This record gives sequence, structure tokens and C-alpha cells, in this order.
Amino acid sequence: MALAPTSSTGATAQNAFGLEFQSLLRIILTQLTYQDPLKPLENSEFVSQLAQFSQLQQTQSLNDQITSLLSAQSATQATALLGKTIDVSAGASTVSGEVKSVSFTSGQPTVTIQTATGQTISNLSIANIAQVR
Repeated sequence: MALAPTSSTGATAQNAFGLEFQSLLRIILTQLTYQDPLKPLENSEFVSQLAQFSQLQQTQSLNDQITSLLSAQSATQATALLGKTIDVSAGASTVSGEVKSVSFTSGQPTVTIQTATGQTISNLSIANIAQVR
């Protein structure tokens, strides 16, 4: 059972309560420090709590890895659009053009297209793409 956070999630790993894993371990240590010696915590309860904290940390680590995977997949999909002609919904109309570049604004991919008339339109979200040709 791993109780220490991995280096990839160390400072960023937070559980559902908004506490870092190290903070949770400090809570357990404080609980042990101030427990009544005449009424000690049962071993099974203590082990159960440690297992729960470890599971929370592992769940957060998995969540961080899935988020990274989704970002990588989005980047791959966006770069696959380079050189393709796309239709982008722009309100009530649709704009068509060839994808000339892909950029990442706040981690989200956007594309720059060049229309058939030579107009360059930047910062188009890939979420607004209606068709790829």
C-alpha cells in the first residue's frame, strides 16, 4: 500500500475535500498524537482509515492521468486537421476553409483557416467544426 504521493501528482493531488494528500496524513498524525491512551483507536479502524486515504490519493492520481490523456488526444485530433478543408459554424452561417495552423489557448486547441477568398480566420474552436473534408 503506497501512502506517499507520486512525484507526478505530489503538490497537485487533491481529494474531494480540497486537501492535499500530505494534509490528510497530518490529520491522521494529529489524531494519533491527541488520542486518549485509555481509549486507543482500534487497529482495524486505523488501517481502514489509512486505506481510505490511500485510495483517495490513487483516485486523484488516476483522475490527473485521465485529464492528461484527454488533453493529448485533443491535441492529436487538432493537428490531424492540418491541410484539411473544414466547415465551421459561425452563428447562423457556415465558414469553409483550409486549416493552416493549430494553436493552443489555455490548453484548448484552436485552428486558423484560410477561406477560398484568401481570408484568414484565427482562433476557431474545434468544437464548432461542422464538417471535415
